[in-house]
Amino acid sequence: MILSVEKIVKEYDGVRVLNGISLKVEKGCIKGLIGPNGSGKTTLFHLISGVERPSSGRIFFKGVDITYLPSHEISALGLGRTFQTIQTFGNMYVVDNIMAGMHLRLKGGFITCGLWLPWIRKAERKALKRGKEVLEFLGLLGRWEWNASQLSYGEQRLLELGRALAMEPELLLLDEPGAGLTFAEVNQLSEKILRLKQEGITIFLIEHHMGMVMEIADEVAVLHNGELIAEGPPESIREDSKVMEAYLRGKESRA
Repeated sequence: MILSVEKIVKEYDGVRVLNGISLKVEKGCIKGLIGPNGSGKTTLFHLISGVERPSSGRIFFKGVDITYLPSHEISALGLGRTFQTIQTFGNMYVVDNIMAGMHLRLKGGFITCGLWLPWIRKAERKALKRGKEVLEFLGLLGRWEWNASQLSYGEQRLLELGRALAMEPELLLLDEPGAGLTFAEVNQLSEKILRLKQEGITIFLIEHHMGMVMEIADEVAVLHNGELIAEGPPESIREDSKVMEAYLRGKESRA
């Protein structure tokens, strides 16, 4: 078990957004997290990654209680994350965006880096090599000296994934990585996520492309109105009456 969420509650000004959520993510699997808009999916990711604090409940990562740890300490334990909205550094080279994800793995402070000591140069070369390896995996190596702003929307999505991979996470939280992508790009993304699983990275995935989730996830959890209404293998989720009703209600509310 790599992640355990226990009776998590989150309230904003008395409004309960998450109501006693408990779930687990097994090491080495792909777990999908789905639900209608506003069901609390991204809020749960914020709590797991230390962006926000729960009102009550506990979160354990690799057996360590991370409930109230700051984000950088959680990241240092081996948890990586992408966000719903693209957060690349547009005026930086593509490879520098990747290397920015390695800051927790690189040693050296302002003075030592300024002196450009031999071991700093060696670490820089190693980081650059790792950055290019990540870009090759993503299919972006040919653009490594482009500014990130020159990439297409789909390529910027991949770049953000690459920055998370650069820190060599054991658990990767992906918040709608397929948002705005074409059908072909979603298929390519699915292949990359499956390859990451083969390399031993555990994936916890929020995604609105239901076909993608059902195809690649080992297990799926469903949130609705801040509550966990179903959890299990994709085939059981497809046939769950509570899940179908939740999505139908979501469509009716937007009509």
